[in-house]
Amino acid sequence: MSEQAGSTTEPCAGAGKPVAIFRSLGEIPAGFGPSVAAIGNFDGVHAGHREILSAVAADARRLNARAVAITFDPHPEQVLRPARAPKLLTPLAERLRLLSGTGIDAVLVLPFDAGLAALSARDFVETILVGKLGVRGVHEGRNFRFGHGAAAGVRELAAFGEELGFTVCVHTAVCVHGMEVSSSAVRALVAAGDMRRARWMLGRPFVVLSTPARGRGIGSRLLVPTVNLAPYDGLLPGFGIYVTRLKIDGRGFQSVSSVGNRPTVGEASFAIESHILNFESVDLKEQTPLELEFLLCRD
Repeated sequence: MSEQAGSTTEPCAGAGKPVAIFRSLGEIPAGFGPSVAAIGNFDGVHAGHREILSAVAADARRLNARAVAITFDPHPEQVLRPARAPKLLTPLAERLRLLSGTGIDAVLVLPFDAGLAALSARDFVETILVGKLGVRGVHEGRNFRFGHGAAAGVRELAAFGEELGFTVCVHTAVCVHGMEVSSSAVRALVAAGDMRRARWMLGRPFVVLSTPARGRGIGSRLLVPTVNLAPYDGLLPGFGIYVTRLKIDGRGFQSVSSVGNRPTVGEASFAIESHILNFESVDLKEQTPLELEFLLCRD
């Protein structure tokens, strides 16, 4: 695991306080603890994640400690089983932005590599949780696994806590409209085009963050009401027509978007194409940030 100096802070959405972002163990200052932590990939930062992190923040306030979310980059499956790795709901930058709005004080992003994958459960607890973060409490879902080969779970974590002086709170899954919330469940709904149920689980619309596709005269002003998104590495909705909201550099427009193949000369090509309903000309360059919210599927 790399240890590089320095850390960054980001504004905590809705709370007006900075959230420290540590991108390696070496960025954690000496004497950082005591802390209360939750560990996970937090893909999507959905309703279940937010319930756990809210409990972490409340526990930290009670103990006069720091509330910390521990996450990984890249996703462990991308290292361990790349052929089976899921497409992610939220790229890291968006995950950090969403985590910063949960009431926590810091995020530790552990670079997931062969060294971290080989770390035993005991070494993870002793080196990272106790040694670096000074944990006094850990909050996890009941299916949490950790350590080399995912050999340990919440029972083993609780045993480590009894030995090393921290408590473990195990949370049951959050359910919305009778459905158990998880990142994999949200991914399945998005892939199926079920934006309504995905929104229930996320607590907000599913969003694709991208930039305009190259070509089509992009350069200064968008003079036609159609925008194509550049290729995107994260999870995309299933093929279909969607009611959407497109934000161009923060400026919002009502839109209808098509996800699928479009005919070109000689072959079909994949595209996400959004038609703006309340169109006004707007500056649009190749690096202009686009945020496409998927509200409903019209198919």
